[in-house]
Amino acid sequence: MKAIVVGGGKVGYYIYKTLQEKHFEVVLIEKDKNICRRIAEELNGEIICGDGSELEVLQVAGIQDAEVVAAVTGKDEENLVICQMAKIDFNISKTIARINNPKNRPIFNALGVDRTVCSTEVIANLIEDEFENDNVKIVQTLDRGEMLLLEASIEKKSKWKGQLISELNLPNECVIASILRKDTVVFPRGHIEIKEGDKVLIITNIENKTKIEMLL
Repeated sequence: MKAIVVGGGKVGYYIYKTLQEKHFEVVLIEKDKNICRRIAEELNGEIICGDGSELEVLQVAGIQDAEVVAAVTGKDEENLVICQMAKIDFNISKTIARINNPKNRPIFNALGVDRTVCSTEVIANLIEDEFENDNVKIVQTLDRGEMLLLEASIEKKSKWKGQLISELNLPNECVIASILRKDTVVFPRGHIEIKEGDKVLIITNIENKTKIEMLL
């Protein structure tokens, strides 16, 4: 499998290095000559000094033979353009973009970028979770931060207390994975009643976290 990484900052550098260590065929594109020189002195591999948003540079990198393109520059607009070019001009099946502003995620998704990674959003959600809500906790982030594993504690006043799983009006892209009841694991079925003291494990996307808090 061949991958092209555009952006030689810290993120791009470590992606390039990691893929090399895993023996993948990978090309790094970076426009800053000094950064290219520094990486080339440290790592043996194919490094192209050029603008990854230009067709000619992508062609020199051998994008026609690539299966994955990861745009991880520090500018969201550049990453979007690179992913769109990879999709439209070279028919790349998988594009991955780093986004710095979480508000840009819907735009990337709407314009066909396959995967987006936003460390800002992941860290902000974890901090917010610590400060704001004791009843719904983020246990783990999944799928590069786009999905969450939540733990919902069912207390005396919880709206879910006494309801059957089949009666819950869950949002789309939301599933109950299991229920922790004292020292046992209860596998979710429609007829299972949720009880006070239960801890309900839920897999959902970032957008649904607030909806689940309101439902509880």
